[in-house]
Amino acid sequence: MTTSPWPRRVGDLLLRDAVEADLERLLVLRNDPVANRYTVRTHVPADDLRREWLGAPDSATDFSCVVESGGAVVAMGMLDVVDGGGQPGAPTGTDAVIGYLVDPAHAGRGIATGLARELLAVSFDQLGVRRVTAICFTENPASARVLEKAGMRREGHRVQDCWRADGGWSDSYLYALLRSEWRPAP
Repeated sequence: MTTSPWPRRVGDLLLRDAVEADLERLLVLRNDPVANRYTVRTHVPADDLRREWLGAPDSATDFSCVVESGGAVVAMGMLDVVDGGGQPGAPTGTDAVIGYLVDPAHAGRGIATGLARELLAVSFDQLGVRRVTAICFTENPASARVLEKAGMRREGHRVQDCWRADGGWSDSYLYALLRSEWRPAP
C-alpha cells in the first residue's frame, strides 16, 4: 500500500486528506449544481461520499485530496491510479486520472491550476506513473485552460462520449501528459 502523499502546500493552499469534519462541506460542494455543472455524476449520495473520501487515505489507488484556503475547504482534487491500455501482459498501475472541483465562490483565483499541477507532480514524482489523463467537456473552456496551463496537451476531441442528465450526449476533450514531458514548476 502506498502512503498518502498529503499534506502538501501550494502557495496559500493546503492539500490534505479528507477527515470526518469535512464531509458536510464536501457533500454541499460536490452536489452544488453550479460547481458540478460539468461533471458526469451530478449527485453523490452522502454514504457514497463518506465511503469514497474517508477511504482514500488507506487506498492503494485513490489519492484524492481536499484543498483548504484560509482554513476553509474550497476545492476537491481527484487522483486515481489506474491500469494502462489493458493489453495482456501490460504492467498495472502505470497511469493516473486527475480531476478537480472548485467552489464557484473561489473560481478564477488559480486554485484549479495550482491543484492540477500538484496532482501531476504527485502522480509523476511520488507515485511514479508514466502517464496522466484528464477530461473536460468541450463547453467548459475554463477547465480546458486549466489543464493546458498545468502543462497537459489536448490529445483528443471525443464526440458525444459522455451522457449528462441535464443535456444529453456531450463532447469532451481528452488531455494527457507523459512523465517524460513533465516539467515541474520552477
